[in-house]
Amino acid sequence: MNDHTQAPPAMPSSVPDAVRAHDPLAVALGNASLLGVGYLMLRRLRLALAAVVVTVVLVSRLVATADAAYEIAVLVWWVAVVGHGWFQARRGGGRGPARGRRLVALGVTLPLLLTVGLLRFDAARIGQSVTDARERGDCAGALSAQDEVWFGHRVADAPLSARGDDVVRACGRLRTARAELATALAGDTDALKRGFGTLASVLAEPGNEKTVETALDGFLRGLPTKDPCETVTVTDWLHGRVRSDDVLDRSADTAERTAPGALVGCGDDLMANDSWEPARTHYQQLLDRYPDHELADRARQGARKATLSIELANVRNLLSAQAGTQPEYCTHPAKYSGAKPVGKGANRALFHPADGYSIASDYPKGFPRSWKAGDAADAVLVVCMGEETFGPSVEACPYRSRSSGTVSYVSFHKIEIPVKVYELRTGKVVADRTVRIGGTSCPSVVHAPQDTSPGPMYVKASRSGVNAAFRPLVVR
Repeated sequence: MNDHTQAPPAMPSSVPDAVRAHDPLAVALGNASLLGVGYLMLRRLRLALAAVVVTVVLVSRLVATADAAYEIAVLVWWVAVVGHGWFQARRGGGRGPARGRRLVALGVTLPLLLTVGLLRFDAARIGQSVTDARERGDCAGALSAQDEVWFGHRVADAPLSARGDDVVRACGRLRTARAELATALAGDTDALKRGFGTLASVLAEPGNEKTVETALDGFLRGLPTKDPCETVTVTDWLHGRVRSDDVLDRSADTAERTAPGALVGCGDDLMANDSWEPARTHYQQLLDRYPDHELADRARQGARKATLSIELANVRNLLSAQAGTQPEYCTHPAKYSGAKPVGKGANRALFHPADGYSIASDYPKGFPRSWKAGDAADAVLVVCMGEETFGPSVEACPYRSRSSGTVSYVSFHKIEIPVKVYELRTGKVVADRTVRIGGTSCPSVVHAPQDTSPGPMYVKASRSGVNAAFRPLVVR
C-alpha cells in the first residue's frame, strides 16, 4: 500500500498589489496634501504630476492676486482631487488592509494641513494687530505688525495678508502726505493742495479714518508757525477749501482759531518792513472776517497806521522834485490824514516856488522858522507859488543913458505872485490868491541892455515886506 501524503496548499507570499495600492482612504488622504501623493499610490504618475502643476498654478495666482476667488478655487480643487482619488481607488478593486499606506498618506497630509492651519491662525493674529493699530491711527504699529508676514502666511491666507499690505500702502501714502504738509507749513500752497489730495484719496478707502485723522492732527499741530505771514498763507488756503463733510473739515476750525493772530502778526511784521499796503490788507482781512474778535481793535489801529504811512509816502513822492522845478503835488495834490488841521497861530508849511529861477525862489529862506516844515510829516500846509508878474505901478523915475545921454522913464511895479495853498490833511485848496509885495523904487542906477531903454521893473522888496505879504497864508 502506497502511503501518499498530500501537501497542504501553499499560502500566498504577500498581499496582492491591488489591495495594497487601491485603498480609497489612503489615496484620498494622500491627495488631500494637494501634492498628488494619492495618485502616486495608484501609480498614476501623469495624474500626480498634473495635480502638482494645477496646485502650483492656483497657489501662485492666489499669492499674486490675493483674490478670494482663487482661495475658493484652491478649496474646490482640494475637494476634487480628494474625491477623485477616492473613486479611482474604488474602481481599482480590493479593500484589504493597507494600514501602512494610510499612515504614509497621513504622515504627509496631516503636517501640511496643520501647518496651513497654524499659518492661517497666525495670519489672523497679525491681521487683527494691523487692524487694531489702524483703528488707533497708529501707522507705525500697523507697519510693525505687517512686517511679521512672510511667504507662508501669504500662501495660507493670501486675502488677509493682502489687506495688511493695503494698510501698509495707505500708511506709505500718508507718510508722503505728512511730508507734503510739512513743506506746506512754509507757505507752499501747492504742497498743501497735494497733501490734502493724498489725505482725501486715502480717506476714500474704508477703514482709514483714524490714520488720516492722525496725519491731519500732526499737520494742524504745526499751526501757527513761527512766521505769521506763512501761517496766513496756509490759513487762507484752508479757509477757501471746499468742505468735504468728513474729518478733513477739522482743518477749517483750526484755521478759524489761528488766522486772527496770524493776520495781525503778519501785518505787524510787514509794517516793520515798510510794506504798508500788504500790511493794511492783512489788518483789513481780519476786520472783514472777524469783526468781533478781540484783536479787532489792534487790527483797526494797525490799518489806520498803515493807511497813514501809505498816504505819507504818496505825499512825499508827489512833493519830491529836482532843484529848480515845482513838485507834482502842486498840480495833483493828495491828502495825508495824519497831518494836523489848519489852526490858530502859525501853521507849518512847505513852500515851493515856480519852475526855474524867479524873484520868489529865495523868499522862503527868509521866512520865520515857525512857518517852515522840514518834511510832510510835520507840515500843515503846502504853498505853491506861480510866476511873478507886474503889479500896480508905484513910481516912474527918469534915467539918463551913459552912452547916448538920452533920458528915459522907468516904471517900478509891485510884485504879484499867484499862490495856491493846500491843507495837507485833506489835500484841498484853502487859499487861492495873488500875493502883492511892495518895496522901494527909483534906485540911483538901473541896468539895461546896451542901446535899449529900460523896461518896467519890480520894486526892491525887503524881508519884512515879503514876510508881511505871505503871513496871512500861514498864520491865522
